[in-house]
Amino acid sequence: MSRISLPEVAPELYRAFIHTETTIRKGPLDPKVRELVKIRASQMNGCLFCIDMHTHEALEIGETQDRVFQLPAWRESKLYSEAERAALAYAEAATESPGGVPDETWNAIATAFKPEEVAYLVGQVAMINTWNRIAAPTHTAPPDRG
Repeated sequence: MSRISLPEVAPELYRAFIHTETTIRKGPLDPKVRELVKIRASQMNGCLFCIDMHTHEALEIGETQDRVFQLPAWRESKLYSEAERAALAYAEAATESPGGVPDETWNAIATAFKPEEVAYLVGQVAMINTWNRIAAPTHTAPPDRG
């Protein structure tokens, strides 16, 4: 059971988060890249609600089960493009240490993506970490799909 419901208790705050998420979704970042980085950061943060949500969203937009299954070991997998690898490396680095993204990781996303896409990738990784830090501590549960 959730400890608190932001939409009920702080609707204005929740709407601000939703507005940011909606803005990111309208941006130029490929939807599959967007979902992959959300799943990966959520895995790292142990956020069950977000792992569930973004796995289902990824599958709904045509992501394959194999790519979702192999995501925790993406470095060893042959299923991801260089751009996806750069995005995943960035997501991991920014999630582990927000100020500590190595130059090599940054240069990889700057090479793989246009500047506007990089900006939206940065925003997306920041936003999923925000969502993770809301849903996990409040024990927000995924829907019962059984």
